[in-house]
Order: sequence, then C-alpha cells, then structure tokens
Amino acid sequence: MADRDIIAVFGSMNMDLSVACERMPRAGETVGGSGFITNAGGKGANQAVAAARMGARTCMIGAVGRDTFGDALVAGLQDAGVSVEFVALRDDVETGTATIIRCEGDNRIILSPGANHALAGADVACALRRLVAHELDGDASEFAPAAGSVFIAQGECDLAATAEALACAHELGFYTVFNPAPACDLPAGAWPAVDLVCPNETECQMLTGILPTDDASCVAALNALLDKGAGAAVITLGGAGSVTLGDGGEPLRMPALSSAVVDTTAAGDTFIGALAAARLEGLPLFECMAAGARASAVTVSRLGAQQSIPTRAEVEHKFGLDGLDVDGEAE
Repeated sequence: MADRDIIAVFGSMNMDLSVACERMPRAGETVGGSGFITNAGGKGANQAVAAARMGARTCMIGAVGRDTFGDALVAGLQDAGVSVEFVALRDDVETGTATIIRCEGDNRIILSPGANHALAGADVACALRRLVAHELDGDASEFAPAAGSVFIAQGECDLAATAEALACAHELGFYTVFNPAPACDLPAGAWPAVDLVCPNETECQMLTGILPTDDASCVAALNALLDKGAGAAVITLGGAGSVTLGDGGEPLRMPALSSAVVDTTAAGDTFIGALAAARLEGLPLFECMAAGARASAVTVSRLGAQQSIPTRAEVEHKFGLDGLDVDGEAE
C-alpha cells in the first residue's frame, strides 16, 4: 500500500432511528417497543467508517442537509478518521433517515433518502478528480492513475449518479467495488467499470434470478454476475458466510465466524469496508473476505450501526493478528 493510496466512498449518510419489538405489528396495530436509539448510519457512511477503523485512509463523498442530523453525521465521520472534505451541506433538502425495527434477531428498514439523492454523477466525478489531484500535491492540471486505491459505491444514492461515478473512478484507476444494496441493477454499459460486485443473497436473486442456497446455485449466481461484465463477484450469505469463485470455477467459501448476534444492522457494510481496507493492503480477494468476516463478526455482537463497527485493534484482540478458523477462534 503506497502512502497516497486511499479508499473513496460515494454513498448514503443517514441518521438511523432504531427500536426493538418482540414481534412485527400487523396492519393498524400498535405493539410495545424498547431500546430506542439514534445512531449515525447510511450504507456509504458505514462502509467508510469500517474502512477507516481498519486503518485505511478514507474519504467520504456524499451530501447531508444543513440540519441537526447532518451536523451529527459529519462529526461522527470525522471522529472515525474519515475525511469529509467532499461531503456537501445542502440547504434545499433534509438529511436522509432510516427507521429500523429490530425483531427476533433481524431488522427491517425504511429509508427516506433526503440529501442522498442530491448529488449528480458530475459532482462525484469532480470530487474524484480533485481527490486524485490532491494526491499529486495539488497539481490539478494532471491526473495520475489511482492504482492501489479503492472506490466503493452502493445503491442508496441516485443510480445514474452511481453508474457515472463508477465509470469515472474506473477510468482514474481506482479498484471499484459496487454493493447493490438495496437491490438494484446498473445500466448494462456501466458493469465493465465494476471490478468487484458484492451483493447479499436476496440482492443477488434480484440481479440474476438465482437464489444462492448451495454450491451449484452459488456458482451459477456468481457466473451470472460476471456475465454482466463485473471483474469479480462475492456474495455475502449472512450466517453462512460469503462465497466467490476459485480459479477453476469452483466455489470458495469463507464461513461466518461464531458470535453472539445482537444486531445485524451494519454487518454487511462492515464486511465491505474491511474487505476494501484489506484490498488497499494488496491482499488477494479470499483474504480480503476473511478480513470482512472477522470485522463483521464483531459488529453483529453489538447494537447499532456505526457505533457497532470495530476498530482494527478490537478485531485483532478477538481473533489474533493472523489466525482464522471456522469457529471464530484465534489460532
């Protein structure tokens, strides 16, 4: 990893409003809840925080409203060590929110995008070019390839802007990661700009028509994702871990690590942020998946979104510096 390598994240920034209940209410019904919390979230911001807490130099590209929630989200990113130079403060729209209902060890989420749809692709491309120029000591007349750097995007921002941002990042030399969450598809011409696509099993089914439940369906789904034009694919499978294709086309599985599950809200985002941080260090994809598995195992043992994301030191304390086995114990 060169000194100037960086992870740039274009994505959502939400204030999460989360409450627990014993069962989901029926239509027109009120049920009792408990454990209400507000917590900084949004898939983009979560992934940026995860990458930064793993030790990667990280920059957030996004937008919030000029309101109390927006101020808190920007401050939280700064506290996590994420650069917020390219986070826009908007007067014309409110900060995005996510209302989360926690029930029976799982969660259901309602998004109000707000400022997350405020940026156009040209805005993100401008930020990326400025970022690369900064890495050249401020000489904005030249753009060096960002070889070694990583760009991450998801599906919670305007999809056309996301496609344009991926194309620009790929052209600039970033290793591009697309997390199609919530489930969404890119325009066909945008897929060759995706170096790695990383959906969960339900997002994968939406993209490919295949629900990955066993080795055969995982292989079929992964190949279908590659057929779209992506350079590589990883599918996250919740408690079943994650899977990618080996050099011979066989499924390579990274198991989930044992952990007492408290809240799964930011587990997938932690996986992607930690995977990207490992990629920044030059690790091969399967080892990047292992890094994601370790970090997300800590996340699910805690309540909340960004507040549940561990630091690198916390992950190393739980799993050791190098060891990783299927039981989640350090070797």
